[in-house]
Amino acid sequence: MNQTAYLSRSYVPSRELKAGARQLHRLAEGSQPEQPYTLFTLKPLGPLLGAEIEGVNLAVPLSSELKTELHRAFLEWKVLFFRNQDITSEQQVAFAKEWGELEKHPFLPQGNAEEITRFEKNANMTGNENIWHTDVSWRQEPALGSVLRLSEVPALGGDTLWCDMGAAYDNLLDEIKERIDGLTAIHDFTSTFGRFLSPDVLKAKQAEFPPAEHPIVRTHPETGRKTLFVNAIFTIRIVGLEEEQSEQLLNYLFSQAHIPEYQIRFRWEPNSVAFWDNRATQHYAISDYFPNRRVAERVSIAGDRPF
Repeated sequence: MNQTAYLSRSYVPSRELKAGARQLHRLAEGSQPEQPYTLFTLKPLGPLLGAEIEGVNLAVPLSSELKTELHRAFLEWKVLFFRNQDITSEQQVAFAKEWGELEKHPFLPQGNAEEITRFEKNANMTGNENIWHTDVSWRQEPALGSVLRLSEVPALGGDTLWCDMGAAYDNLLDEIKERIDGLTAIHDFTSTFGRFLSPDVLKAKQAEFPPAEHPIVRTHPETGRKTLFVNAIFTIRIVGLEEEQSEQLLNYLFSQAHIPEYQIRFRWEPNSVAFWDNRATQHYAISDYFPNRRVAERVSIAGDRPF
């Protein structure tokens, strides 16, 4: 571009900017009308996702009726929050087990049981989870969801954001939807967790967890909702595209999680618990509290192979 073209305003940059109203559908098209919740109070935190649940004590085993109603809320709101839950790690594990078999994380520090991942941040350990991501998408069968409990929180900061990846897909340009229809991408842990492993351990872990190939557009196995299933931490390459084309398209798809209309933000308090659907969301743990302490424990529920 020369200066004359700029000054004469004959040059207009081509940018895919989209202002104004967006499609904000919380549920999949054709979903059954929502029924009221009778065993607890549900308070939405936003129009798309996120709701606080009041009237449930996670220290007490769930009745089948309560489990059924909580599962419906989980599918409809994607992230459920419970405050003032003074529970033990064992009770947290028991709650998560209501949704299936648990998995252990092969790279992160454990708590007092192998199913518990412990995140202890302080002056010697910063928060490094501040990139939008879907947990363990490098597994052949990524996690169904996670239950995270914070026992210590900083006075200020340390919030977590979640993004509705169904809404992210809904609002893609039609030509982008057509372009990614049927495409798959490679997910791998090597560029993240692999950086901290010795060559021998890395080789063994790569053999144990080979690269996973998942569809870019995932269909939620319970709701049927189409969701965008790529993330900046673990998605490495789109199969069948040249490296430059792959990276350009991936960066555009990654950026969809940055749109505030698709997000909610949660302010933690001691003994708050979040239970999120890893098949429908991405999340981002804000790292703005260093050098203060923030202690959390996470239990993850094994999932199935994306399709």
